[in-house]
Amino acid sequence: MSAATKIEWTRGDDGAAGATWNVVTGCDEVSEGCDNCYAKTFAERWRGVPGHPFEQGFDVRLWPERLTLPLSWRKPRRVFVNSMSDLWHDQVEMDLIAQAFAVMAVAERHTFQVLTKRPGRMHSMLADERFWELVRGAAAELGPTTVTVLAIEQRRLPNLWLGVSVESEKWAPVRLDKLAATTVGAVRFASCEPLLGKLDLSPWLGAGLDWVIAGGESGPGARPMHPEWARSLREQCAAAKVAFFFKQWGAFAPEELGAWVAEDGSPRGAISLLDRGGRGWNGMEALAPADAVWMRRVGKGRAGRVLDGRTWDEFPASPGAGR
Repeated sequence: MSAATKIEWTRGDDGAAGATWNVVTGCDEVSEGCDNCYAKTFAERWRGVPGHPFEQGFDVRLWPERLTLPLSWRKPRRVFVNSMSDLWHDQVEMDLIAQAFAVMAVAERHTFQVLTKRPGRMHSMLADERFWELVRGAAAELGPTTVTVLAIEQRRLPNLWLGVSVESEKWAPVRLDKLAATTVGAVRFASCEPLLGKLDLSPWLGAGLDWVIAGGESGPGARPMHPEWARSLREQCAAAKVAFFFKQWGAFAPEELGAWVAEDGSPRGAISLLDRGGRGWNGMEALAPADAVWMRRVGKGRAGRVLDGRTWDEFPASPGAGR
């Protein structure tokens, strides 16, 4: 089955919906960006329901029967790998990851986007000769082309985009240094969603980082995103000539957007006075710094994706397919 997705940064250049490919489902929290995980919230709704794909809730589950699905998709597309998990989770065996890489190599027409919060395991495995021996063996059974064989031998897949999640300054060097040292994919990217504070990505922009996605948090328990955090990333990307993609405001919209006002002129939803450092000032408005802004909970749909009067839908230049 092809799981079409509405995720904006998986769309094709023609606007066509991308797909998700979940050879693993379930995960464990590793950092503050996981606190309100949409995938966990969704999966746990179905825990204990016999026969449901998430009968086990968000416990890690391997789906080897899904491995060859992309080979049956004729139309080139962007494919988000494991939207409901992390391919590099320590409960996912090397053999299954190698089989997934073999499929990605053989399915040359698609572009595969792999996002992780575990770049240490990603980097070490992709540098391991045993891993590539497994990839070669799995690919041989799928009928690889000459291009596929060469890509595997050179350990560089032209249709692979590797990314890491970076939600706060704390995690930037931890994850981006490992990503920068990994050269298997044609594109390396950072997903700064949920963006929980101001980030300085300048050490990696133009030095291996090809794309930045930014967005606020949505769903129950969502935390507001200060507009300056998103603007700062956009400006850093512009200075380095790196593609910038603004995915969403999330549950909270800034006062300036106007989405917080109902049709009758009354305000909507919970409100937060947030400064650039991420501190809330509700009840202390008189003491709030000048950079504090009102953010009101209006929901992801109403908040939208407009930043400073326009949408930012930049994609990296890549020789990969599915574009």
